[in-house]
Amino acid sequence: MKPVNRCCLLGCMILLPVVLKAQTKTMNVLIGTYTNTGKSKGIYVYSFDPASGKLSYKNEVAASDPSFLALSTDRKRLYAVNELSTGGGAVSAYNYHPDDGRLVLLNTKPTYGDSPCHVIVDQKDQHVVVSNYSGGSLTIFGIQPDGSLTEKVQLIKHEGSGPDKSRQEKPHVHSACLSPDGKFLLVQDLGTDLINVYPYEASNRDTPLSTEVNTAKASPGSGPRHIAFSKNGKYVYLVQEMKGAVTVYAYNNGQLMSLQEISMLTPSFKGDVGAADIHLSPDGKYLYASNRGEANDIAMYAVNEQNGKLTHIGNQSVEGKGPRNFAISPDGKYLLVANQYTDEVIVFARDEKTGQLKGTGNRIEVGAPVCVLFDEL
Repeated sequence: MKPVNRCCLLGCMILLPVVLKAQTKTMNVLIGTYTNTGKSKGIYVYSFDPASGKLSYKNEVAASDPSFLALSTDRKRLYAVNELSTGGGAVSAYNYHPDDGRLVLLNTKPTYGDSPCHVIVDQKDQHVVVSNYSGGSLTIFGIQPDGSLTEKVQLIKHEGSGPDKSRQEKPHVHSACLSPDGKFLLVQDLGTDLINVYPYEASNRDTPLSTEVNTAKASPGSGPRHIAFSKNGKYVYLVQEMKGAVTVYAYNNGQLMSLQEISMLTPSFKGDVGAADIHLSPDGKYLYASNRGEANDIAMYAVNEQNGKLTHIGNQSVEGKGPRNFAISPDGKYLLVANQYTDEVIVFARDEKTGQLKGTGNRIEVGAPVCVLFDEL
């Protein structure tokens, strides 16, 4: 019998942990769409390979205009708005099976507000918060032990208008975001140019939201849409849909103070404006915001971590039209863009040192994609 080479065996024992450490985690990407175009059926689940940046079809579920998605903290449930503009909107709860991407409908509840366009789940999986764009309101639902939704527990209707009477004739609640400590809910209203800050108590099952609201103003006619918190929680970044700009606020215990406003557009741009989404890189060093209209690009900024202010470092074409929403992978290496009007999701590689984006050539066809959501397995 041939003798065992102990040096070879020892070498294998040393190398094995290194190989395991180098392995990357696979991810799922969940995609919400508009089905009223007839090009899509509902919610799609793809597998994402972080080594190659490629997306592979996994599963789908039929739904009516599931334009925005949110995962529960425990990753067992998915919540999707049904952005219906007539007859009242709705929100649906699903059991989510990450391994095969299956989504099983639990129930659907009316939001009592037209065109619900945004949904979040609080950090304790106690409530779901829905923003009703045309309804100008906010609807809160409790979550049952099985993940299904209760009837609404609160409905908050905004009042007021803005200077642009063609688009700001009334409130248009576009999104809601909880502060990192979960104590305040920040609600962006495109119609009134305000961020409304509500005290929030997740343990209060019936009335988690206090009506003692603080407000922070955005530029007149700017149209607040979405926000992102800095990694340290000291700053809030607001994307202005109608102006194509980002406002930086200092944040402290529910109070906002404006520090900076910076354009998302290149100096030579003169076309239609329609800013959409905003996200920070996982390390907090770079900020990205999407331009629709005729720009169709991602504005990129370096973040001054000492004072929260931004420096514009460039714009990256999205290689399509209508970048409604985008998402940065949990490892910070990729940025995926949902190009609503060209029916595709585009994969960009992200340089973690410079913040710049570069096309990978990877893309998938999806009808009218609106929301892109990563789930790390």
